[in-house]
Amino acid sequence: MANQQYIDLLRQGVKAWNAWRQENPTEVPDLNETDLGAVDLSGANLSRVNLSGARLSGATLIKADLSWSSLVGADLSKANLREANLSGADLSAADLTLANLSNTDLSNAVLIDTVLIEADLSEANLTGADLTGAFLRQANLRGAIITQEQIDKARSPDDIP
Repeated sequence: MANQQYIDLLRQGVKAWNAWRQENPTEVPDLNETDLGAVDLSGANLSRVNLSGARLSGATLIKADLSWSSLVGADLSKANLREANLSGADLSAADLTLANLSNTDLSNAVLIDTVLIEADLSEANLTGADLTGAFLRQANLRGAIITQEQIDKARSPDDIP
């Protein structure tokens, strides 16, 4: 269960949250299963935060730092993650249907069984990302840094989650 102190702090806005994160660099906030849908967290420092099972559907996370965060099973459908840093993040079994991940850093991210149906991954950096079992049906990979081997590990376009 998420810590209410973290939720209250985040609701004060990105500026207050980032200031607190700067003053408390060793703290590992727990926001698992928190409902943050349609919230604007652009530029938020969410690095190393536990967001497993969080509901972020429709959230705006432009240029947010989510590096090394746990987003296992999170709902990020229709979220705007343009230019976000998701390097090293664990997005296993997360739902990123229709999400905007253009110009996003997903290097070394774990995307096992992640739903990326119709997601915009244009110009995204997927270097070293694990896409085993990921659903990439109709995903936009134009200009993405991705290997054929990574694509081959994803599920076939006909598979439906």
